[in-house]
Amino acid sequence: MTITPVFSAAHSARWGDMSEDERRQRRKRTRTSDGESQTETEVDVDRPSPRKVKPLPTHTHGHRQQHDVVPAPQAHAPERSTTWAAAASSNLLIYHHVLPDSIPMAVKTHTWITLWFVLSAPVIFWDVGYCFMRPRSMLGGDLHWIWKPYEIYQNIDYVYGVKALEAGDGFTNAQSLLNVIETLMNLAYVYLAHVSGWSPAPLIGFAAASMTLSKTVLYWAQEYYCGFCAIGHNTWSDLIVYWILPNGLWIVVPSLIVARLGKDIAASLHVAERNAIKTASGKRQ
Repeated sequence: MTITPVFSAAHSARWGDMSEDERRQRRKRTRTSDGESQTETEVDVDRPSPRKVKPLPTHTHGHRQQHDVVPAPQAHAPERSTTWAAAASSNLLIYHHVLPDSIPMAVKTHTWITLWFVLSAPVIFWDVGYCFMRPRSMLGGDLHWIWKPYEIYQNIDYVYGVKALEAGDGFTNAQSLLNVIETLMNLAYVYLAHVSGWSPAPLIGFAAASMTLSKTVLYWAQEYYCGFCAIGHNTWSDLIVYWILPNGLWIVVPSLIVARLGKDIAASLHVAERNAIKTASGKRQ
């Protein structure tokens, strides 16, 4: 055990003149332990300590004093704004990489297009049945009762009449076969768009409407280039009511469908292109 006197030089003379008993009375021993070794220090209680400790500031609230808590030093941490910006940038990169592949694009549908595809399907199948079932479906046939209105139409358009059947004209059944394919595609669009929610469904509807439009234009062009060989015998009133208006409907509506779905497809392609560009730029960063 080591006894270490601690005092200033100004009091050394007075300290030397004291007797041993006085010295003992003016000493204060403090003992600190560290492991197995111990050190005992003597401090002069009358003299100020050579090392002064600044007291903690206090705040008085009523009769209670509260000491300010001085936080312990910590390791340097990045600023919150920098950390937030890095996290936000990381989230943007994750968004660019994951969103186009993991979240499918919703199918944009149009009620009027769906109604046209659904309501026109039975009419087309009815027309196809007449063409494939000739001559039984024609006037005088045993199944003509199913296609009663064609009693008039087969005399308006010879493509549907006895003349084309006797001549072995294959155009009637050929265009009916295409009608079957188009109608199946129309119904496929309705199912894929409204039930399955398949993103490429507008492509099916666009292709089907394009086929219907092209076939109908071909039908009109064939009449023009053959000198109206199948409809030229009609009066203008009969021609407008029974041929131009019904067949013109299959040009106007499919044209509108092609335009509408074409715009939707183009918009989807632009969105996909922008996402691809953002993804590529994110990978380069």
